[in-house]
Amino acid sequence: MKKGIFIMMVAVISGLASCTSPTHKGDIKNGLDSLSYMMGISGTGGLMQYAQRNLGVDSANFGDFIKGIEQGTKIKDAKEKAYLAGIQIGQQVSNDDAFQMLNNRYFAGAKNASFNKDLYIAGFLATLKKEEKISLDSAANFINIFGPGIKADAMEKEYTEYKKENEEFLAKNKEKGGIKTTPSGLQYRIITEGKGAIPTDSSRVKVNYKGTLIDGTEFDNSYDRKRPLISNVDKVIKGWQEALTMMPVGSKWEIFVPQELGYGASQTGRNIKPFSTLIFEIELLNIEK
Repeated sequence: MKKGIFIMMVAVISGLASCTSPTHKGDIKNGLDSLSYMMGISGTGGLMQYAQRNLGVDSANFGDFIKGIEQGTKIKDAKEKAYLAGIQIGQQVSNDDAFQMLNNRYFAGAKNASFNKDLYIAGFLATLKKEEKISLDSAANFINIFGPGIKADAMEKEYTEYKKENEEFLAKNKEKGGIKTTPSGLQYRIITEGKGAIPTDSSRVKVNYKGTLIDGTEFDNSYDRKRPLISNVDKVIKGWQEALTMMPVGSKWEIFVPQELGYGASQTGRNIKPFSTLIFEIELLNIEK
C-alpha cells in the first residue's frame, strides 16, 4: 500500500473514533471496524422517509420508532421475530397512504371511488388464516371478469355529466354529411381514399395520426414527432382495429371512437378522462412486411 493512502486511512479512522460515543471508541480498532460502522451509518439512508410513507410513522414519534428498532436488533427468539415481522406487514397493509395509492391505481381520476378498507383487510387475514376457501386464482378471475364493470359503475357516478356530453356529441355527429357509422358505433369520414391493400387483424402497419378530444384538446400527434407509429393491428384500441381493417393503404380517415371502443372507464395519461370519445385523423402509410 502506498504510504500516502495508508496515512489517509489512519487519519479517517482516527477522526471517526474521535467523533463516536465513548462506547464505540474502544470498539473501533482498525479499518474493517471503521468500514462496518460507516456501513451502518449509510444503511439509515431514506429510512425515515420510508417509515413515514410506508409504515405510517409520524415524525413526532420517531423517538419511539428508534426505540423499537433498537429493541428489534436484540431479539433472537424465532417466535418473537415472526411476531414482529407480522406487525410490520400489518402496518404496511393498513397504512392509509399505501391504501390510497392502491385506490389511485385502480380508480385513477375518481375522487369518490374507493375500496372498502375493512373488507380488504378482512379478505387478506382470512386467506392467511386459511379460513377462506376461495383460491388466489379464483380471486384473480373475479377481479379480471367483474372488476372492469364494477370500476365502470363507480367511475360513472364521478363522470356522469362528462359521459353524457360525449354521448350527445356522437349522436349529433353521426347526422353530419359524410359521416358513416358501423354497427359497433364507430363513426368515420373518408378524407382521402387509398388504392392499396387493406390490412387484416394480423397485419403490421405504419400510420401517421393526430388525436383530439371533443373539445379540441390534442393528446397525441405523430406528425409533430416526425415519427409514424408502427404497430400490429391487434395491439391497438378496438376503434383503430376496426378502422384499419377497412382502410386501403394510402387512405386518410377521420374516425370518432366511442369510449367502448377506446379506453372506457379508464383515465389514460393526463388528458384522456374516463368515458372520453377519441377523435383521430389516421393516415395509413403502409403494411409492413
